[in-house]
Amino acid sequence: MEAGLLTGLVVFVLASFVGFEVINKVPPTLHTPLMSGANAISGIAVVGALLVAGVREWNVTTILGLVAVMLATVNVVGGFLVTDRMLQMFKKKEAS
Repeated sequence: MEAGLLTGLVVFVLASFVGFEVINKVPPTLHTPLMSGANAISGIAVVGALLVAGVREWNVTTILGLVAVMLATVNVVGGFLVTDRMLQMFKKKEAS
């Protein structure tokens, strides 16, 4: 196994474990604001995945980049919709 691939796999597994543990410790009342902040990170992931998926040859890296673009875009749009809905709850109701 190539050293770079093994290093990447170790980093991915450790990041997944740490991310799960951090999110698991967050109280439910803070999940929506946390997701709002995570949208910026997903936006960066979209840009990075676009760079990877932008290659003209079709190979595993390009396909994974395309999947990353789709998933990160869904995450960003969904996060912004949920955040907007949460902020709408704090607006004052207009008298009719």
